[in-house]
Amino acid sequence: MVFEYAPLIAKYGYVATFVGSLIEGETILILSGLAAHRGYLDFTLVVLAGAVGGALGDVCYFLLGRHYRDQLLQRSPKLEPGIARVRTMIERHPDGTIFSVRFLYGLRIVGPIAIGSTHVSLARFTAMNAIGALAWSVCWAGAGFVLGKSAERLLGELSRYEGTIVVGVLAVAGIAALVLQWRRRAHARSA
Repeated sequence: MVFEYAPLIAKYGYVATFVGSLIEGETILILSGLAAHRGYLDFTLVVLAGAVGGALGDVCYFLLGRHYRDQLLQRSPKLEPGIARVRTMIERHPDGTIFSVRFLYGLRIVGPIAIGSTHVSLARFTAMNAIGALAWSVCWAGAGFVLGKSAERLLGELSRYEGTIVVGVLAVAGIAALVLQWRRRAHARSA
């Protein structure tokens, strides 16, 4: 029996893109861009789902920083260096920091929390964050789309390998989820 994944991608792809973008998003946006290249999803809708999910997730993190920064630092003191770095950046270039923090390694979640703990208003953050989220979504979904084109050129007709790619991605995602769960349990036992 052949597993038919195309209808699943077409049915749940935008929702998966939105939900994945709420938290991190780069990987799901690349995969969604690849699905758009293959014709399973519309590229514009992938970008919009990613941008809305990314922006909404960051607003939630901003509000966490605004209202619960001290409690978060007590629970996770390892956040302090990232928060201090972003606070320094926000003093020099507030709009540029809000726009670009999602592109800076290790600051995707900590950045909005840190910005929420500063003088930046929610309206200013929301506006600049929306622009940054749109650019971020175009960047990563576009990378997936271009990756699809490149892979098709390198591998010939990509459809021969789609099943293997999907199984591989699902296997990697499953292993990553297990490792994260194991690390959380180990962290909880040591705390």
